[in-house]
Amino acid sequence: MGLADKASNKAEDLKGKGKEGAGKATNDHELEGEGKGDQASASVKGAGEKIKDAGKDIKDGFTK
Repeated sequence: MGLADKASNKAEDLKGKGKEGAGKATNDHELEGEGKGDQASASVKGAGEKIKDAGKDIKDGFTK
């Protein structure tokens, strides 16, 4: 996973946590849901990047 991808995923996760917290504080269920969605999206992207990294590691293992 590239450093830029990690930073982007972390930023999206933090943005989601902020939205979720603001939604809870203001009793705005829509904003809270958006925040949870942002966090879920960041998690899925992170998992995809980890799978790509694992595939690259396996490929590198065979080519060395």
